[in-house]
Amino acid sequence: MASVVLIDAGGTNIGSVRYALQRLGVDAPLSSNADEIRAATHVILPGVGAAAPGMQRLRETGLVDVVRDLTQPVLGVCLGMQLLFEHSEESDTPCLGLVPASLRLFSRSEGLRVPHMGWNSLRTERASPLLTGIDTGAFAYFVHSYAAPVGDYTLASCDYGGSFSAVVQQGNFHGAQFHPERSASVGAKLLENFIKL
Repeated sequence: MASVVLIDAGGTNIGSVRYALQRLGVDAPLSSNADEIRAATHVILPGVGAAAPGMQRLRETGLVDVVRDLTQPVLGVCLGMQLLFEHSEESDTPCLGLVPASLRLFSRSEGLRVPHMGWNSLRTERASPLLTGIDTGAFAYFVHSYAAPVGDYTLASCDYGGSFSAVVQQGNFHGAQFHPERSASVGAKLLENFIKL
């Protein structure tokens, strides 16, 4: 039986992520306790807001190296995914450095609204157990101003004035830029697949 822990990174979507997991029969405590996080079979790093305060929260709770050293499946959600990367253009923020790329602000030159907000379709870039049952063209719900480029780590991409990473994996670290807790059956399937990893 999976034991899932949500890292208390100060994100405002934590309640809705917990509720989404409860619908799958998983009661995931919220924790900033290093031992509890290390002992879990699966760890989720949620987050809503800006990169700098997100990293500051991890530093204040002494969790930066704890997260970097985790060997079980880890899922970053929204800002939590962004924090897995090396760097964010947002306030020139060094992040956890687990995925080898930097996040950039969406270009407004295409006449696009920033933040990218609403439903958008996913395009599978490579097969992964995390995406089982989620087909190319499936829709997920996004709210973000900064985007990760597409690279070897990209499992699924999305288009908004150009391609960006919607789902990533680097070793045992996974990330979803969209909000699974707001993405109906697609989000529920992603969380269910993650718990099975």
